[in-house]
Amino acid sequence: MRPTGGSRCVRPDGNWALPNKGSLGLDGHMITPAIGVQGVSRGVRLGYGVGSFCTATFVAVPGLLLLYYMTNFLAVPAWLAGVVVAAPKVWDLAINPLVGRWSDRTTSRLGPRRPWLLAGACTLPVAFFLVFAGPPVTGLPAALYVGACFMAAATAYALFEVPYKAMPAEMTSDYHERTSLLQWRLVFIGAATVISGILAPAIVNSQGGGGTLGSYRLMAAVIAAVLFASMLGSFFGTARAPMTGAPEPDSGRLRDQIAAARTNPAFVWLLALSCAQMMAVSMMLAAAPYFAAYTLGDPKATSTLFAAIVGPMLLTMPLWVRLARRFDKRGAMILAGLLFGAGTMGALATPVFGAWYAHLMLFVVGLGFAGVQLLQFSMLADVIAVDAVATGKRRAGVFTGLWTAIESGVSSFGALLFGGLLSLGGFVESEASRPVQQPDSAVTAVLVGQTAAPALIILLAVLMTLKYRLTPADVPPPAASA
Repeated sequence: MRPTGGSRCVRPDGNWALPNKGSLGLDGHMITPAIGVQGVSRGVRLGYGVGSFCTATFVAVPGLLLLYYMTNFLAVPAWLAGVVVAAPKVWDLAINPLVGRWSDRTTSRLGPRRPWLLAGACTLPVAFFLVFAGPPVTGLPAALYVGACFMAAATAYALFEVPYKAMPAEMTSDYHERTSLLQWRLVFIGAATVISGILAPAIVNSQGGGGTLGSYRLMAAVIAAVLFASMLGSFFGTARAPMTGAPEPDSGRLRDQIAAARTNPAFVWLLALSCAQMMAVSMMLAAAPYFAAYTLGDPKATSTLFAAIVGPMLLTMPLWVRLARRFDKRGAMILAGLLFGAGTMGALATPVFGAWYAHLMLFVVGLGFAGVQLLQFSMLADVIAVDAVATGKRRAGVFTGLWTAIESGVSSFGALLFGGLLSLGGFVESEASRPVQQPDSAVTAVLVGQTAAPALIILLAVLMTLKYRLTPADVPPPAASA
């Protein structure tokens, strides 16, 4: 990746450094730092943010319920259920970069991103419902059915998610404005995660403590309707979204674009730490129903445990925005990761102190999770903006496609790892009509998978954060509004 003009230089750490007196704007013309910045209207922020009801719900509900649904209702062995959850995510490694490149090169009266939002809205709800439709088979045939439907859902989700994540970098050119814009998105993520994470288990458990196949079908229908409404809302709500003079799309081959992304140290380290964070989160989501059922002895506690994790999102976003301004985004990210890890490790003592203690520790996890979610997406938008100035090309879709593909593939191993832990612990699969008593070793595996294992992963992400070097001085100064 090399600059196209003479006004930029490469710092010793490999990041693009912008000159103090002026730089090339996203349209390729020399600009000077301006006092006034064209902000994103509240209506557009709301319209963009509502799309997070889709992204948060699709991540939360399968991550929370799919593994448990297969092992306890379809008699799928734990290790095989983990493979089923992970396999469609590995497919993301192929489809997400392609969707990103396609959206970069799309030209239409709706813009380069919004046609893809509409395509996802028309396909994802149907595929999601089929995942939990409850086939009249068990064991391996059930695993194959769920895997095929989840693969289709992952493909439909990519059509929406990749262009959706690319939009903030093109809606504003201001370093801190992106954090404020994404604060709105994270508020919607928090609300959606609370609603879906509480509503979905509540519907499942509405027809008995452990649920039934019929209750899973009802849940799937309700969540599919939520997905459809949020995706359409984002499509129409971003119709008036501003564009910051987006450059021409990169016409290079996908292989060349991937190679270019690899030469961006800030992107590489941000992606690495995000993958570690999401692996820890996905492991905790997969473990939550088991933790509620076998550690706390109450399957219905899944909803309250989930609320303890995601509730802080609704309360602490303004705080994390202020911390990002005070300590910069990297410093705030380190603090968020430490809170996440401390709460997760602390939950290891749940068998001693009981349910109230588990909820308290997961609330601490939620405080860190809120900061992690906000800051990683804000930092990604910064990386994309720096790349646009350095190359003069529109590659937001390429970056977000690579990001979502690799992150999704790696994070899916959280469920795979947890499924492996269950198998090592001797967990016994069962059907809904014939529950079984689990051995003590399986109960221990559940506790470790919910606490110690994700804590170690998230602390590794904290160490990775120290390698991220992008600062406000590296990000293009905002152009003056017309």
